Amino acid sequence: MQVVDLHDVLNDNTHVVVDIRDETSFANGRISNALHLTNENLADFLREADPDVPVVVCCYHGHSSQQAAQFLVSQDFTQVYSLDGGFTQWQLQYPDQVSR
Repeated sequence: MQVVDLHDVLNDNTHVVVDIRDETSFANGRISNALHLTNENLADFLREADPDVPVVVCCYHGHSSQQAAQFLVSQDFTQVYSLDGGFTQWQLQYPDQVSR
């Protein structure tokens, strides 16, 4: 998914954004309302999340998120997207929409 596409749907609350970057990076800046997904809370997320709600996985540049997205698909999530360009691209295009 391109950052512009995520930006278009973000205000609709139709997609869940999960950020898989390290804790410090997440704390220093993230897409508004993104959930921090870690090894420690992954089981809870899998148990509590609605697998039919679209999920957008965000990492630094859009590479690691591809593997994480594939994992979520293997866990029966039906609509999973990797954010192309990751948080780096988001921050470049939408610096005013970064939560800290």
